[in-house]
Order: sequence, then C-alpha cells, then structure tokens
Amino acid sequence: MTSDIALVLQKVRRRLIPFLFLLYIVSYLDRINVGFAALQMNAALGLSATAFGFGAGIFFLSYTVFEVPSNVILARIGARLWIARIMITWGIVSSAMMLVRGSTGFYLLRFLLGAAEAGFFPGIIFYLTRWFPTRERARTVAAFMTATLVAGIVGGPVSGALLSMNGAAGLAGWQWLFLLEGLPAVVLGVVVLFYLTDRPEDARWLSSEERHALAAALEADRLERSAATTSIAGAFRSGRVWLLASVYFTVPVALYAVGFWLPQILKGASQGSDLEVGFLTTIPYLVGAVGMVVFARHSDRTRERRGHIIGAALVGGVAFAASAGVQSLTGTLVTLSLAMLGLAAMLGPFWALATSRVEGVGAAAAIALINAVGNTGGFVGPSLVGYILDRTHSFGLGMVVVGAILAIVPFIVLTIREE
Repeated sequence: MTSDIALVLQKVRRRLIPFLFLLYIVSYLDRINVGFAALQMNAALGLSATAFGFGAGIFFLSYTVFEVPSNVILARIGARLWIARIMITWGIVSSAMMLVRGSTGFYLLRFLLGAAEAGFFPGIIFYLTRWFPTRERARTVAAFMTATLVAGIVGGPVSGALLSMNGAAGLAGWQWLFLLEGLPAVVLGVVVLFYLTDRPEDARWLSSEERHALAAALEADRLERSAATTSIAGAFRSGRVWLLASVYFTVPVALYAVGFWLPQILKGASQGSDLEVGFLTTIPYLVGAVGMVVFARHSDRTRERRGHIIGAALVGGVAFAASAGVQSLTGTLVTLSLAMLGLAAMLGPFWALATSRVEGVGAAAAIALINAVGNTGGFVGPSLVGYILDRTHSFGLGMVVVGAILAIVPFIVLTIREE
C-alpha cells in the first residue's frame, strides 16, 4: 500500500470510525441495559429467571427474522437513510420499555426492539467494506466493535446511577434507565442523516485526488480477491457462509450470557449496591477491549485469521468454565475478564475472514445471514443460563455450558478455507 492511500485511509478512519463507534455504543447499551434493569425490574414485575432470560433473548428472534431483508434494503437505498431509520425506531421502542407492566409486555417490546434494530450491525460491517480494503478490515472492525466493550465500561456506572433515581418523579429506577438510555438513539439517528456519506465517490470531505486514490485501491483489492459470493442466492447457497454463521453463533451465546447476567452474577458475589455493581461490571469489558484491539492488529499484520480465532475461542471457553469453580469476587472477576478477553479477541479476525470473499449485494446478504444465524445465539445464551439458574440456583453450570459451546469453534474454523 502506497503512503498516499495510507494517508487517505487514515483520513477516512478518523472521519467514520469515531462516529460509528458512538452509534454502536448506544446500540449495545440499549441491548444489554435490560441486565441492569433486572436488578429492580424482575422483583417489581414478578419475573422469574427463566422468564427474564426468555424475554432478554427474544430480541434476537425478531432480529434474526428481519436481518437479511434489512441489510439488502440498506445495500440498495444506502446506509445513511437506512441506519437513520433503524436508530430512530429502536430508540423509541427502547424508551417505551419503561411502560412494561408484566411478562407479556416485556416479551412484546423486546421482540419489537429486535425487529427495529435488525440490520444495524451487519449494515455497518457492509458499509465498512465500501470504504476499507480487505487488508485493513480486522483492525477497522475491531476499532468499531470495541464499542460493545466501551458500552459495558460506560454503561455499568451510568445504569447504576440511573437505578439510584428510584422514586424520582414517581418513576422506578429501572424506568428512568430505559427512558434516558433510549433517547440518544433517536437523536443520533437524525444526526446520521447529515453526517454519513454512502460511498467514497460522494465524499465531499475528501479531495478529488483522494476520492480517486481510494476508489482505485478498493477496485484493486476487489480484483485481487476471489469473490465467491456476489448475489443474494449465492449467499444462501454458500457452504462457507453457513460455516461462518455457525462459528458466529457461539459469540452471541457467550457475549449475551455475560451481558445480560453479569450484573446479577457480580451482585451475588459482591453483595454491593447497584452503583457498586455497575462499576464492577466495567472490569471484564475493559480487559476485553484491550484484547480485541491487540489481537486485531496482530491479525492484520500477519494476514492470519483462523489461528487467531481458534486461540481466542479456547481462552474464552476455558475461562468461562473455570468461573464455575470460583467463589470469591476476585476469582469471579478474573475468570470472567479472561472469558471476555478471549471472546472479544475473536471478533476482528472473524469479520476480516467473513468479508474476504464476498462482493456487492451478495456481501450485504452474506454478512446479514452470518449475523442473523449467529445472533440466534443471543436468544440461546441468556435463555439457557436463566433455565439452568432456576433449576440449580447457581450460575456455575450455565457458565460451563457456555464455555463448552465456545470450545466447538476450533473444529468448525479448521474446515473453512482462509482465502
């Protein structure tokens, strides 16, 4: 890569990544804030662990159903309009969670939230393929996806503080949490309309020479790759895409098993206040953020994907299982931090591998299909842990099962061709 195109990509990265990073923080926080709300909401609404796990996870069923159509629409009409639509509707639904009065309303709004948000994450991944060549994607995706971990770092203290507003203006703390954490999505959805640029050719914030250099680099990248999937039908017929989807399934299983249940796990281990628990939850996410960035940079530098995914999955799987054998707060934090490190480190190399042989509308469909199938794990993980918790009155066995699911990853990855 010449120094000229490197400077252009640096400029693109500075323009797009911080903003997309902010959007994803809001997205992920609106997904997992239900885990913090549960510290008050479950007792207020009479939700059992099984009911909460089902309601938390049902988000991913509607998300999965609407994922591919949403991303195909985005590919056809542009990211600017469609991402704005997604954010405004999910922000409204997320704030409406404050109106829930029982399990039925909880299930309904979580289902609607999944439908509203469907297409956001794969839409951003597809959008990034329009701006960055393959060799840059692991670090670019990792820079964007560390937002999931920063959301955990920021969201814990913020959610804990909002819960402490319990009784203010006649609202419970969990109602304040949903109301105030849903509004930023609506505001940012409007900002998207004015800030995002659909294609490099339309980027007025690049000079004419920079636009041509970027277009030439992207075209050269496309020509040197063997794009195995270029159509919607091709995405559904591709064995490679389905194998990648099965790998990705394990990530939401573990990520949301932790995201939705971590506040309650740490509440039990620490016996601290809601605000103290909020600060404690930042530790695993902070460790995970470091692991994600370091692994992604090394993966891009070595141009190696499969070994990075396998190593990270093994670290995560072993750490999840080990967390079942500890009793102290320190032991719980150490093992779950290592679990989050392994889990987060998978993501940059995985999406670099997943986008390496797709092109055009086929890329939009393939990315959405991988994410949609994978995100059914977001239903399985929380529901499974809730079911096991109701029957064993312990998180231990649930964490072992999550670790075992991650341990399957190496066997699947070894069957996927690299490039």
